[in-house]
Amino acid sequence: MTATISARQLEIIEAAGKILTASGVSGLTIKNLAKEMEFSDSALYRHFLSKEKIIIALLDYLAANIDERYSNAISNQLSTEEKFKMLFQNQFMFFSKNPHFVVAVFSDGLLEESDLINKAIQKIMVVKMKYLKPIIVEGRKNKVFSKSIPEEDLIHIVMGAVRLQMYKWRVANFQFDNIKQGNKMIQSLLTLIK
Repeated sequence: MTATISARQLEIIEAAGKILTASGVSGLTIKNLAKEMEFSDSALYRHFLSKEKIIIALLDYLAANIDERYSNAISNQLSTEEKFKMLFQNQFMFFSKNPHFVVAVFSDGLLEESDLINKAIQKIMVVKMKYLKPIIVEGRKNKVFSKSIPEEDLIHIVMGAVRLQMYKWRVANFQFDNIKQGNKMIQSLLTLIK
């Protein structure tokens, strides 16, 4: 995951995430980012050619990070229900430690920035579905999850509920315990889909 991004580039995208958190998309400028990093503008351009490239790198890093974390967290020794819980608990813990990544996905105006940014956001959803779908399929096969709702609808309901949870946390300026509220929501989802 980190082979494609240097330590300095990681510092830059984390600083960009923090600016997005504090000031939104309009506040994320090369000038503000260079100031935050204590770089000159030209030094920043040696690492990234544009603001768009920085945002895409942040989103790509997040997608790769999610993929790596999920593949390490989801064990075949876990029951279907434990896999389901682990998938989301892992995400809630990561975002609680790194809220600037939530902001990158939920920034006002970010979707309007460019098609390339939209594709990077879509890549994150694809990675999440890569892990969620087999758990849902396994749960239905093992009669843990209901078959009364079509599989794709079930996946959308689950992903939508988690996305709403993260959005509410972002709008509340990270002022509630995302892990506690997230675990409660996951239990409710399990009750609904079983």
